[in-house]
Amino acid sequence: MFCSKKTVFIVLITLFAFVNCTQKETDQMKIEKEVFGEYEGQPVYLYTLTNDNGMKVSITNYGGIVQKIIVPDKDGNLGDVVLGYDKLEDYVKDSPYFGASIGRYGNRIAKGKFSLNDSVYTLATNNGPNHLHGGDKGFDKVLWDAKMLEDEKMPGLELSHVSVDGEEGYPGTLSVKVTFTLTNDNELKIDYWAETDKPTVCNLTNHSYFNLKDGGKSPILDHLLFVDSDRYTPIDETLIPTGELAPVEGTPFNFTEPTKIGAWIDTENEQLVNGKGYDHNFVLNNWTGEMRLVGWIHDEASGRKMEIFTVEPGLQFYSGNFLDGTLTGKNGVVYNFRTGMCLETQHFPDSPNQPDFPSTTLLPGETYETHTIYKFSVMK
Repeated sequence: MFCSKKTVFIVLITLFAFVNCTQKETDQMKIEKEVFGEYEGQPVYLYTLTNDNGMKVSITNYGGIVQKIIVPDKDGNLGDVVLGYDKLEDYVKDSPYFGASIGRYGNRIAKGKFSLNDSVYTLATNNGPNHLHGGDKGFDKVLWDAKMLEDEKMPGLELSHVSVDGEEGYPGTLSVKVTFTLTNDNELKIDYWAETDKPTVCNLTNHSYFNLKDGGKSPILDHLLFVDSDRYTPIDETLIPTGELAPVEGTPFNFTEPTKIGAWIDTENEQLVNGKGYDHNFVLNNWTGEMRLVGWIHDEASGRKMEIFTVEPGLQFYSGNFLDGTLTGKNGVVYNFRTGMCLETQHFPDSPNQPDFPSTTLLPGETYETHTIYKFSVMK
């Protein structure tokens, strides 16, 4: 077969363009690393995952913190949808767990005490009379070891930490890994793994504050919220569950139909007064340990929607009630009352002291594994 020089030239140009285009598409899916500061004499890094759609997620190995999530709105404009800081020193100085990886125990343990195998363990009481989010120096305040997962189809970051026996009062040396991956379906996947050498308790979660409209410039009260939960755990005046699994029907806790967060938040309901708004665990329906859709939030102004998938039995909804305008975050934004919300997948608060709640006990030889996905999309 005879081919002219012109034909060969055109074929080569076409092939070059195809390869170059394919390479550019592949290059979009990446992970980048930059210095974010220094902590206790060690360098701290910021890792940014990017997918082919331009979505970006930035995570720092200090505290396993999700520092940014940048996603498009209904007009294609990219915007940051989580609260936080531009500088490491602000996270170290004064942060209400912005974006942090929480452990050993996410949420509260009453009076900082629990019993396990006839032994009583005493933890820090760092939230009034109770223990919160792992204590004075939980996983949100440690420097994690980081490993970049440079998969061209799904970039990721693996963080690991060893919590020694007795740290913050917890028994057993706990080895922990948290892996963040970003997909081209605009999913942020968070996978948790842990093992222990002594019986202990473990309840890991992420504490990102979301505001799909503008990243914390305005209140979250107009966001629509859906939670697949027919029951919630009422709390006492110190925010500890009473042990009851109460029906949401006929209460301000009924989000089984999409409802604006601000619809009932300022009612005189005793439970909302105790939490100064929503700071409650929702008992998720159909818990089998399998991944399923458990809820979503949607901001009609921007069109952004975030779906939540998890294997966990509970979802803690916190409506930013302790934000009070004293913290200035990214780009100089002042975080006022209820300008961010947390949706923390978890086992229930105070489970070590509540025998009727799903157990958070982890034994030697067992593997703790849990998985959560935050999936972003646009509704026009």
